[in-house]
Amino acid sequence: MNIRQNGISKLVLTLGVTAVIFIVLSCGTTKQAGNDDLGDLGSFKVEKSGAVLWGENCGRCHNAPDPTAFSDIQWKTLGKHMRIRAGLTADETDKIIAFLQQSN
Repeated sequence: MNIRQNGISKLVLTLGVTAVIFIVLSCGTTKQAGNDDLGDLGSFKVEKSGAVLWGENCGRCHNAPDPTAFSDIQWKTLGKHMRIRAGLTADETDKIIAFLQQSN
């Protein structure tokens, strides 16, 4: 594979990963109904997916890595390390790690 083909392959892979992230971001939230007896429409709780959390917290500092760049164990180690630096909760970190591992 020559240098041009290698560069095109990396570009296609990066665009593909980015497209998957945007698709997941647009479909990755769920709403849980609040107390319907009160008729309070403002009580919906939105749970963020790992992809959304990654985009909001990790994606702003890091380029989208190739999902196969790290093993599941390495993603877990990296996630736990970055939890402190990004100020994430344990639940948020677990969701991000699961998202990255599913992409692997």
